[in-house]
Amino acid sequence: MTRILFGLGNPGRPYAKTRHNAGWQVLDVIAERCGAAFRRTRLLYGDVADATLAGQRIRLVKPASFMNLLGPVYVRALEVYEAEPAAALVLVDDFALPLGRLRFRADGSAGGHNGLKSIEQALGVADYPRLKLGIGPAPEGARWADYVLKGYDSAQRKDLPAMLERSADACEAWVADGLEAAANRFNGS
Repeated sequence: MTRILFGLGNPGRPYAKTRHNAGWQVLDVIAERCGAAFRRTRLLYGDVADATLAGQRIRLVKPASFMNLLGPVYVRALEVYEAEPAAALVLVDDFALPLGRLRFRADGSAGGHNGLKSIEQALGVADYPRLKLGIGPAPEGARWADYVLKGYDSAQRKDLPAMLERSADACEAWVADGLEAAANRFNGS
Protein backbone atom coordinates (compact mmCIF):
# COMPACT_ATOMS: atom_id res chain seq x y z
CA MET A 1 0.00 0.00 0.00
CA THR A 2 1.33 3.40 -0.94
CA ARG A 3 1.49 5.91 1.88
CA ILE A 4 0.99 9.61 1.22
CA LEU A 5 2.62 12.49 3.07
CA PHE A 6 0.40 15.49 2.28
CA GLY A 7 2.05 18.79 3.23
CA LEU A 8 -0.02 21.91 3.78
CA GLY A 9 1.29 25.16 2.39
CA ASN A 10 0.60 28.01 0.00
CA PRO A 11 2.09 28.16 -3.49
CA GLY A 12 4.37 30.95 -4.63
CA ARG A 13 7.70 32.42 -3.65
CA PRO A 14 6.27 34.92 -1.11
CA TYR A 15 5.00 32.01 1.03
CA ALA A 16 7.90 29.56 0.66
CA LYS A 17 9.69 30.44 3.91
CA THR A 18 6.66 31.33 6.01
CA ARG A 19 5.50 29.47 9.08
CA HIS A 20 2.30 28.44 7.25
CA ASN A 21 4.39 26.36 4.84
CA ALA A 22 5.96 24.17 7.52
CA GLY A 23 4.31 21.10 5.95
CA TRP A 24 6.02 21.75 2.61
CA GLN A 25 9.31 22.48 4.37
CA VAL A 26 9.24 19.05 6.05
CA LEU A 27 8.47 17.40 2.69
CA ASP A 28 11.51 19.13 1.20
CA VAL A 29 13.71 17.59 3.92
CA ILE A 30 12.24 14.12 3.30
CA ALA A 31 12.67 14.47 -0.47
CA GLU A 32 16.29 15.47 0.00
CA ARG A 33 16.92 12.52 2.34
CA CYS A 34 15.40 10.12 -0.18
CA GLY A 35 16.95 11.65 -3.28
CA ALA A 36 13.49 12.41 -4.66
CA ALA A 37 12.47 15.34 -6.85
CA PHE A 38 9.11 17.07 -7.00
CA ARG A 39 7.37 17.29 -10.35
CA ARG A 40 4.09 18.84 -11.43
CA THR A 41 1.49 16.21 -12.23
CA ARG A 42 -1.66 16.44 -14.27
CA LEU A 43 -3.29 13.75 -12.16
CA LEU A 44 -3.90 16.23 -9.37
CA TYR A 45 -3.31 19.92 -8.87
CA GLY A 46 0.06 19.85 -7.19
CA ASP A 47 3.64 18.66 -7.09
CA VAL A 48 4.48 15.06 -6.28
CA ALA A 49 7.68 13.20 -5.44
CA ASP A 50 7.93 9.40 -5.37
CA ALA A 51 10.26 8.07 -2.70
CA THR A 52 11.10 5.13 -0.49
CA LEU A 53 11.04 5.77 3.24
CA ALA A 54 11.48 3.12 5.94
CA GLY A 55 11.53 0.54 3.14
CA GLN A 56 8.10 1.55 1.88
CA ARG A 57 6.97 3.40 -1.21
CA ILE A 58 5.57 6.83 -0.40
CA ARG A 59 4.23 9.82 -2.27
CA LEU A 60 5.04 13.32 -1.12
CA VAL A 61 2.29 15.75 -2.18
CA LYS A 62 2.36 19.55 -2.19
CA PRO A 63 -1.01 20.91 -3.37
CA ALA A 64 -0.72 23.85 -5.77
CA SER A 65 -3.88 25.50 -4.48
CA PHE A 66 -4.02 27.97 -1.62
CA MET A 67 -4.61 26.74 1.91
CA ASN A 68 -8.36 27.30 2.03
CA LEU A 69 -8.88 25.42 -1.28
CA LEU A 70 -6.64 22.37 -0.93
CA GLY A 71 -9.26 19.88 0.29
CA PRO A 72 -10.22 18.72 -3.22
CA VAL A 73 -6.52 18.09 -3.99
CA TYR A 74 -6.29 15.89 -0.89
CA VAL A 75 -9.35 13.89 -1.93
CA ARG A 76 -8.05 13.61 -5.51
CA ALA A 77 -4.69 12.31 -4.22
CA LEU A 78 -6.56 9.59 -2.30
CA GLU A 79 -8.40 8.64 -5.50
CA VAL A 80 -5.37 8.72 -7.81
CA TYR A 81 -3.14 6.74 -5.47
CA GLU A 82 -5.98 4.44 -4.32
CA ALA A 83 -5.41 5.22 -0.67
CA GLU A 84 -7.68 5.45 2.33
CA PRO A 85 -7.43 8.55 4.55
CA ALA A 86 -5.62 6.43 7.18
CA ALA A 87 -2.75 6.01 4.67
CA ALA A 88 -2.36 9.76 4.07
CA LEU A 89 -0.66 11.78 6.81
CA VAL A 90 -1.42 15.51 6.70
CA LEU A 91 1.48 17.75 7.81
CA VAL A 92 0.04 20.94 9.26
CA ASP A 93 1.48 23.99 11.03
CA ASP A 94 0.18 24.76 14.51
CA PHE A 95 0.92 28.15 16.10
CA ALA A 96 -0.41 27.01 19.49
CA LEU A 97 2.50 24.57 19.83
CA PRO A 98 6.02 25.83 20.54
CA LEU A 99 8.46 25.60 17.66
CA GLY A 100 9.58 22.01 17.27
CA ARG A 101 6.83 20.44 19.36
CA LEU A 102 5.06 17.69 17.41
CA ARG A 103 1.64 16.16 17.92
CA PHE A 104 0.18 13.22 15.99
CA ARG A 105 -3.61 12.97 15.91
CA ALA A 106 -5.85 10.34 14.33
CA ASP A 107 -8.73 12.80 14.06
CA GLY A 108 -10.05 16.01 15.56
CA SER A 109 -11.37 19.41 14.70
CA ALA A 110 -9.81 21.86 12.28
CA GLY A 111 -9.13 24.20 15.21
CA GLY A 112 -9.54 27.25 12.99
CA HIS A 113 -6.94 26.08 10.44
CA ASN A 114 -8.24 26.83 6.94
CA GLY A 115 -6.30 23.96 5.35
CA LEU A 116 -7.81 21.42 7.72
CA LYS A 117 -11.26 22.98 7.26
CA SER A 118 -10.91 22.55 3.50
CA ILE A 119 -9.87 18.90 3.85
CA GLU A 120 -12.76 18.17 6.20
CA GLN A 121 -15.26 19.83 3.86
CA ALA A 122 -13.98 17.89 0.84
CA LEU A 123 -13.62 14.58 2.69
CA GLY A 124 -16.85 14.92 4.67
CA VAL A 125 -15.27 13.73 7.93
CA ALA A 126 -12.56 14.76 10.38
CA ASP A 127 -11.12 11.24 10.68
CA TYR A 128 -7.71 11.35 9.01
CA PRO A 129 -4.22 11.30 10.52
CA ARG A 130 -2.30 14.50 10.93
CA LEU A 131 1.01 15.62 12.30
CA LYS A 132 0.84 19.05 13.89
CA LEU A 133 4.10 20.95 13.52
CA GLY A 134 4.73 23.49 16.26
CA ILE A 135 5.56 26.93 14.83
CA GLY A 136 4.74 29.03 17.88
CA PRO A 137 4.19 30.43 20.23
CA ALA A 138 2.50 33.37 18.58
CA PRO A 139 3.21 36.60 20.50
CA GLU A 140 0.55 37.79 22.92
CA GLY A 141 -2.17 39.68 21.06
CA ALA A 142 -0.84 38.78 17.60
CA ARG A 143 -3.35 38.04 14.88
CA TRP A 144 -2.79 34.40 14.00
CA ALA A 145 -3.19 35.03 10.25
CA ASP A 146 -0.43 37.65 10.34
CA TYR A 147 1.80 35.41 12.43
CA VAL A 148 1.59 32.29 10.23
CA LEU A 149 2.06 34.21 6.97
CA LYS A 150 5.36 35.72 8.10
CA GLY A 151 8.81 34.18 8.07
CA TYR A 152 10.40 32.68 11.13
CA ASP A 153 12.06 35.15 13.51
CA SER A 154 15.83 35.00 14.08
CA ALA A 155 15.63 32.69 17.11
CA GLN A 156 13.28 30.33 15.26
CA ARG A 157 15.51 30.32 12.15
CA LYS A 158 18.33 29.07 14.35
CA ASP A 159 16.20 26.14 15.62
CA LEU A 160 14.33 25.48 12.36
CA PRO A 161 16.72 22.94 10.78
CA ALA A 162 16.55 20.68 13.86
CA MET A 163 12.75 21.02 13.94
CA LEU A 164 12.44 20.05 10.27
CA GLU A 165 14.79 17.08 10.67
CA ARG A 166 12.89 15.86 13.74
CA SER A 167 9.59 16.25 11.89
CA ALA A 168 10.98 14.17 9.02
CA ASP A 169 12.03 11.53 11.58
CA ALA A 170 8.46 11.53 12.92
CA CYS A 171 7.07 10.99 9.40
CA GLU A 172 9.46 8.09 8.92
CA ALA A 173 8.28 6.58 12.22
CA TRP A 174 4.65 6.90 11.04
CA VAL A 175 5.49 5.11 7.78
CA ALA A 176 7.49 2.37 9.55
CA ASP A 177 5.45 1.78 12.70
CA GLY A 178 2.05 3.45 12.37
CA LEU A 179 0.32 6.33 14.10
CA GLU A 180 0.15 5.02 17.65
CA ALA A 181 3.84 4.08 17.86
CA ALA A 182 4.90 7.35 16.22
CA ALA A 183 2.68 9.32 18.61
CA ASN A 184 4.13 7.50 21.62
CA ARG A 185 7.62 8.39 20.46
CA PHE A 186 7.13 12.01 19.32
CA ASN A 187 4.07 13.55 20.97
CA GLY A 188 4.76 16.01 23.73
CA SER A 189 8.49 16.22 23.28
